[in-house]
Amino acid sequence: MYSYNYKTTNKTHTRVTHNSHTGTSVQAKTSIWMLRGPVLVIAEKPKAARRIVEALSQHFNTRKYGNISYYEIRSISQVIYVASAVGHLYTLHTELREYPVFEYKWVPAYIADEEKRYTRIYLELLSKLAHECLYYVNACDYDIEGSVIGYLIIKFHGDEKRAFRAKFSSLVHSELRSSFENLMPLDYNMIESGLCRHELDWIWGINVSRALTRAVFNATKRKITLSAGRVQTPTLKFITEREIERALFIPLPQYMITVKLRKANRVFTAEFTENPVYNINSANIIKSTVLRDKYLLVREYTTEKRKLTPPPPFNLSDLQYEAARIFGFSPMKTQKIAEDLYLEALISYPRTNSQKLPPTLNYKEILQKLSRISKYEALISQLIRETRGVLRPVEGEKEDPAHPAIYPTGNIPQNLTREQWAIYDLIVRRFLAAFAPSAIISYTRALLETSSAGYKFTCSGVIVEFLGWLTYYPYHIPSTKILPKLARAERIEVVNVVVRESYTRPPAKLKKIDVLKWMESVEIGTESTRAPIIEKLFKRNYLKNTKSGIEITDLGLGVVEVISRFFPELTSIDLTRKFEQLISEVKASGKSRLQVIEEAKGVIKKLLENFNQQINNIGTLLSTRLGITDSYVKCSIPTCRREVHENSLCKYHYEALKKLRDSYEEWYQRKNITYKEYLRKLLNMKSTGMFIRDVIEHVEL
Repeated sequence: MYSYNYKTTNKTHTRVTHNSHTGTSVQAKTSIWMLRGPVLVIAEKPKAARRIVEALSQHFNTRKYGNISYYEIRSISQVIYVASAVGHLYTLHTELREYPVFEYKWVPAYIADEEKRYTRIYLELLSKLAHECLYYVNACDYDIEGSVIGYLIIKFHGDEKRAFRAKFSSLVHSELRSSFENLMPLDYNMIESGLCRHELDWIWGINVSRALTRAVFNATKRKITLSAGRVQTPTLKFITEREIERALFIPLPQYMITVKLRKANRVFTAEFTENPVYNINSANIIKSTVLRDKYLLVREYTTEKRKLTPPPPFNLSDLQYEAARIFGFSPMKTQKIAEDLYLEALISYPRTNSQKLPPTLNYKEILQKLSRISKYEALISQLIRETRGVLRPVEGEKEDPAHPAIYPTGNIPQNLTREQWAIYDLIVRRFLAAFAPSAIISYTRALLETSSAGYKFTCSGVIVEFLGWLTYYPYHIPSTKILPKLARAERIEVVNVVVRESYTRPPAKLKKIDVLKWMESVEIGTESTRAPIIEKLFKRNYLKNTKSGIEITDLGLGVVEVISRFFPELTSIDLTRKFEQLISEVKASGKSRLQVIEEAKGVIKKLLENFNQQINNIGTLLSTRLGITDSYVKCSIPTCRREVHENSLCKYHYEALKKLRDSYEEWYQRKNITYKEYLRKLLNMKSTGMFIRDVIEHVEL
């Protein structure tokens, strides 16, 4: 988006950036103190505005505009105003009511959304101050969203020709001062990328949502708003597929063979190497053989010491994973707490993908500050001894050009809640662990065999020889399991053999963190947007949370059915990922925003043409899922509202019936029971899928 020219003087070489948006040039590195005339500094949040003004000057005045605060720094030749947005103050909007709609503009958020009324006073203040100023500094978070927030305020109320960008990764005073002494030109690559993402999401969401809403209206004459989105829809489909797989699951019997062994009064267990065994008769033959032999022969016994290297410092998704695993926090909860800690200047910017710490960071100074917190004092003393003061952090592979990995700033926490302390402590401990030596784990494995039939059994032991980084981050310490020392060809007494019947398990019920992991693995959404998208699916009543995990509602299932059938491209990961890559190309100046938007319009127009040809069928299907029409033949299962597909059953219950009957042969081979016994057994098992259970109760029995 910009080209570079070099202006040379006889004293210094100053790079000048040409702004292709405005056709003007601004100096690439500028100190705020060199600007002559009033300056407006725009922060993203009120707390950030306060941190910025405190960093810039000890002598500032707090002013009031209505019930909100802004700040003023005055000198003989300069006045600096520091004022805040509250997130996005502008949003995309159209006056057109039909679809497809591709005419839109940016308007104040409070005009388009009643729930954003509170933003009006912030925009009025920024507009008032902007008209009094000659220069503008976007000091919102240095990411795509922050770039767009600040840019739109400057575009509509200030002057892009006199605008600068502040870049910082923490709200520590020293970093803020350095940032404002080295202001950059507006980051148009990030701005264009951000505008492109907003426009894509808007035209995608509004057109598909209006199409779904119109389909329901045509069928019922009732206006019920339904929504779909570019990233939201493939995510909902992924969850739906998992839930259907669980609902159609039939557990199969299997048998685990365990041998209890004894050596010199030490009892330990070994597992059959070919577990699970699929036939009860086969399992009993193996058991009888082992009991008859009365001992197992040691064929192999190996001990290996391995180094377990420290994990890298957190990026946002790693932090979300660990907070979910250790504390059970949802991704959105973790993200919100991390953002609060950032605004308190306790940690660096959390919405980062990086697993690398900046080499310019003063690690020793941060550790010294952290050691003033009593719970870390002894740990940091030990870390300094172990490293001999040489602090080289472990780094991961992931990078983020905007921000480093998350690190504690060393500022002392004040009045944190229990949950805030939990996340802060996790970040501090992960930071300490990054400098610590590797842990040393001893793994022991033995392979034993029957003397007659050659059935093999294995057992293992684990001992932590040296904690290393696990001292600082103890959440990955393996459980100790001690195996007695064995010798090759040694006979080990058999105490007992147990054949335990178990059953295959359904795919695990998804939790929010599992969905976030999946989104990251298929490269849809961003660090900032994934958790909010997941929450939006619950807000739309497409999903509901239970103690065991996520469940899809009938409405959510209906929306996925409709979109999969009539908008298949919308549920496609490939299409979503393609546009994510195009957004990245806009950021890298490889493609223009307009090119990407035009391509998206073409895709949406084609989708809507196909949709409109089937709109009546779509409306009927959706209205049944919404429970607002009864003019159709329902599935014979009393609790099901879906329409009949075949044999008086909906398509899911019909599939369940076929699967139930087909699976009996496998059960009979494994367990040799009658069909009725098989049905009753399944009915009493918690892992039996919901659709299978329905068919057993209301059809087969």
